[in-house]
Amino acid sequence: MSAQVQLPSQVEAAVVRGADDQFALEKLELSPLGPFDVLVKIAGVGMCHTDLALRGPAGAPLRPIVLGHEGSGVVVAVGSGVGKVTAGDSVVISYDSCGACGSCRSGRPYFCRTWFDLNTGPAASRPHATLTDAEGEPVNNSCFGQSSFAEYSVASHHNVVKVDPELPLEILGPLGCGLQTGAGAIVNVLQVRPGQSVVVFGAGAVGLAAVMAARICGASAVVAVDLVEGRRQLAREVGATHALDGAAPDLPDQLQRITSGADCAFDTTGKSAVIATAVNALAQGGTCALAAFEDELRLPTQQIVFGRRLTGVVEGNAVPDVFIPRMIDWWQAGVFPFDKLIERFPLREINEAADASVSGRVVKPVLIP
Repeated sequence: MSAQVQLPSQVEAAVVRGADDQFALEKLELSPLGPFDVLVKIAGVGMCHTDLALRGPAGAPLRPIVLGHEGSGVVVAVGSGVGKVTAGDSVVISYDSCGACGSCRSGRPYFCRTWFDLNTGPAASRPHATLTDAEGEPVNNSCFGQSSFAEYSVASHHNVVKVDPELPLEILGPLGCGLQTGAGAIVNVLQVRPGQSVVVFGAGAVGLAAVMAARICGASAVVAVDLVEGRRQLAREVGATHALDGAAPDLPDQLQRITSGADCAFDTTGKSAVIATAVNALAQGGTCALAAFEDELRLPTQQIVFGRRLTGVVEGNAVPDVFIPRMIDWWQAGVFPFDKLIERFPLREINEAADASVSGRVVKPVLIP
């Protein structure tokens, strides 16, 4: 790290502390950077379903914590061991990985052996700059190796992706998680081919990214299923050939009429009843990909025995350094209009943004510090 760089001594960040699940802005002290740290001044950060889950009971063991894992911004400083980026570079921040385990070395960082510790744990396996509050107590800043609901984020050299500084940097953060997960599920996991039929359950950011990617892949039928009419309409605008009400009692019949048995299905809801519907909608030999989980899954055995397949998706099974530039190319070509999903909020309105996301009014809030 250059001796001439003046690092901020304090960082304003949105902290979750208690059971009320509210975010509160606090001034936190920043410790010196570790050798592989990348300090990023945040231009914008998307709010994802995972952030909302971790502010609830699931995130209690990690509190107090700064959430946020769809950040983008400008590099302010780097640790002594970082050669990938330098101060002044524009970056999108994605999920973290160790870079050293068998999965990482084989080009599959999404299956990193320490993935859960680095992304949804205390990140004990990565020494990094930390935050402390006014009482000198530590505040967890390890959410997906970035904790970017803040003015500044301490990222890793493994999870920053350099992008063109001429791009609208403040809206690119969601490419690092939600949009990557949806598009990657279609391209990398299901490997949708021209002429195939795809059914996407849940028309949030992840599902709508999948809809857009399915059209890019040449799918002949792209069916979006959601409970909210506004999201069904948006799905049509970004590429769905059909958009169906998930509460319709004849939903299985509608899916059968449209696809005659789908080649691929993608569930973003994690709800067992929805997953069962997705698997049932497949033709024999079809595949259903799952990007979320909420409860136990039970399926009739014959659905699997007769050739239907289930598979999981982690961050779209994508290598961010490869896939994020690919999505940007799609966007610039006009075939991946992810900006239609975004509404901007100032960071100080983070609780209003969360409410808008939970209600379904906004698909992808982006917070601007």
